[in-house]
Amino acid sequence: MTKFLLAVHVIAAIVTVGPVTVAASLFPPAARKVLGEPGDAQALAITRLLHRICRVYATVGVVVPVFGFATASNMGVLGDAWLIASIVLTALAAVVLAALVLPRQSALLEGPGDRAATVRLAMFTGIFNLLWATVTVLMIVRPGSTTGA
Repeated sequence: MTKFLLAVHVIAAIVTVGPVTVAASLFPPAARKVLGEPGDAQALAITRLLHRICRVYATVGVVVPVFGFATASNMGVLGDAWLIASIVLTALAAVVLAALVLPRQSALLEGPGDRAATVRLAMFTGIFNLLWATVTVLMIVRPGSTTGA
């Protein structure tokens, strides 16, 4: 059962977090293009699509920690420091996405924005991506694990 839960957890992370990190990273330059060329309908459609990908996959991404907790419980590692750090960083990444990235994307789509707004959005997106990269490394390395990694 642990292998099944772990497989679902990893697949869910790849399928949900991956698209969010890519779409969120592509959004600021796409928004800058819209700001530079306000009449470009294709550029606007691309930014709307990127925002929708971020929203939808962020919502579906809730399954990642659900299966992560189930896997950790089966493995008996819920109290391990690396897992606690991963949980904290995952929660922080979710807060950055929900409170800083998605609302700023919406604001840029809804009204007149400026280049500075896209730069701040890119910074928050970078923080979100860095948090996820750190969680990924912790999940692979698992300090103190018996895998020898």
